[in-house]
Amino acid sequence: MDYRIALVDDHTLFRNGLRGLLEHRTGYRVVGEAGGGEEFLTLLDDGLEADVVFMDFAMTGIDGAQTTEQALAKRPDLKIITLSMYGEESYYTRMVEAGARGFLLKDSDISDVVEAVETVAAGGTYFSPQLLSSLAGRMRTREAVNDEPLSSREREILVAVCRGLSNQEIADELFISKRTVDKHRANILEKTGCKNTASLVVYAIRNRIVEI
Repeated sequence: MDYRIALVDDHTLFRNGLRGLLEHRTGYRVVGEAGGGEEFLTLLDDGLEADVVFMDFAMTGIDGAQTTEQALAKRPDLKIITLSMYGEESYYTRMVEAGARGFLLKDSDISDVVEAVETVAAGGTYFSPQLLSSLAGRMRTREAVNDEPLSSREREILVAVCRGLSNQEIADELFISKRTVDKHRANILEKTGCKNTASLVVYAIRNRIVEI
């Protein structure tokens, strides 16, 4: 499969470096670049066609979250991955709320970049392993409150999701079947109103199921 990629970042050297790394791979083509949100929105108006967009959060002018919201209003099919130097909760919370499908730290390995592109292009969500590891290292599970919609088992599974574990890894850790995990995860999505893994991570933090 060929991937058409757009880069939105106000640092030219970073864009050049990322473009070079991506275009050395077969099937990866950078079809557009912008040094800011306004410029990217203009490219969309001019007919830019991209499958995946790497979007910096902290840019001059409108930030990555505002750009993401406006870009998705124009092109709901865009798959946007947040780029950031920092793993601050406020950054990825705002970007996920805006509609981003993933979060990648700028010091990630190229293998993580490729995995992010392929995962998000296929309709999934992607959180940088460094970010999930950082979250897990700072994570504390709080006690349930009376009005919480999740069962104790669902809470266990949600915390494991926040740690970046797959359904099979969760099943192995909890000594239950993968099918049971699949069912619990579907119930969690329904009860929380979340649509994907990234949204679940944000939900868990916002509702203090985990604390960082």
